[in-house]
Amino acid sequence: MRPATARRGARPAARHRATVAALALLAAAALGPAAPGVATADDGPGPAPSTASSPPAQVDPHAAGLRLQPGATLAAPEVLDIETVESDSAGDERVSDTPAAVTFDLQSEVMFTKDSATLSPDADARLRAIADEIAQQHATWVHVFGFTDDLGTHAHGVTLSKQRAEAVYTELARDLPDDGSIQFDVRGYAEQYPIADNSTEAGRRQNRRVEITFPKTTGD
Repeated sequence: MRPATARRGARPAARHRATVAALALLAAAALGPAAPGVATADDGPGPAPSTASSPPAQVDPHAAGLRLQPGATLAAPEVLDIETVESDSAGDERVSDTPAAVTFDLQSEVMFTKDSATLSPDADARLRAIADEIAQQHATWVHVFGFTDDLGTHAHGVTLSKQRAEAVYTELARDLPDDGSIQFDVRGYAEQYPIADNSTEAGRRQNRRVEITFPKTTGD
């Protein structure tokens, strides 16, 4: 009697397995083929998802949704400024050039002695070349802005950055016409407007700078 009982106990399990298999087949038929890269119960973990980009969507240029609404007009064409930035090999001077203006970014270490507003001997040639560029561009205004890192007090930084900007202005003005044709804007901003991370000495060195900006008028 025990073998018969065992056979009767095995039939429901077999029917259960058959039912599960049938349901799986029905579900697979309803869903269609498995998506690439998606693992199924039978094919293991499957390949990694593809990183290939999809083909570009096709756009109908005559679609009604692309047409302007009645009465609508296109905005006036606008030419966006393209800025080019060049640095010397030591990173002591950086020049930002756009169709509208030029900015010379001079590191304080090569312009001044430490914590001083006295120009170093190396500063004269640099500023003379910038004055020549200002004259060549027939600039009518020049911004001279001084900046420091965030070490020390803000009040000290404001004083030092303004004194350095004034020293640069004085040297530039000496090499430019003294006829009132050029207006100078001279300011000290201390640690405001950093261009690098003040948490490292390399970053603080970049932030200790004097910027000279003037417009381009020759179309170069």
